[in-house]
Amino acid sequence: MPIDVTDLDPDPTRQLVAWLTEAEAASLPLPNAFALATADEDGQPSVRMLLLRGLDADGLRFYTNRASRKGRDLAANPRAAAAFWWPALNRQARVNGAVTRIAIEESTAYWATRPRESRISAWASDQGTEIGSRAELEARVAEVAARYPGEDVPLPPFWGGYLLRPATFEFWESRPDRLHDRVEYRRDLDGRWHRRRLQP
Repeated sequence: MPIDVTDLDPDPTRQLVAWLTEAEAASLPLPNAFALATADEDGQPSVRMLLLRGLDADGLRFYTNRASRKGRDLAANPRAAAAFWWPALNRQARVNGAVTRIAIEESTAYWATRPRESRISAWASDQGTEIGSRAELEARVAEVAARYPGEDVPLPPFWGGYLLRPATFEFWESRPDRLHDRVEYRRDLDGRWHRRRLQP
């Protein structure tokens, strides 16, 4: 059934939560995976897949090595675009806006929920830089594991969270005739969200 603008929640965050919940209920793999696009100080774009780690009225939360390509991009140009794609449901959701760093307390709280192996890997990997071999990487993991033999693996100073504060949302659902349904949300001057249909 085609989407009518009024079929969607007036609040785009609640609508995104609803689609994420439906994707999870459909047992789709990694329903919270999304592509994050950033650009460096010269406008050179870069995109990669991440996992959504929080969503509320403030925005979308994700965590990463701040020295990575995405971290450097966001330091130079703190704006990003996110795209979720659920092919089994013929749906896509897009979000763009400004990005800010999450407070150290929130990053530390999330870090504590990660498996020990993931925390060790974050310390061992100089994300995105060249390394000579897999064996060299595994040796670095072993060295970090020996340095932190218990469950207490501290938050690295180069690792933390980001909040994407939405300026726009778009919800897309495909149609066999290629007349896809697209609904965009933008904030009015009074801060309320305004929905409108876009042509496919």
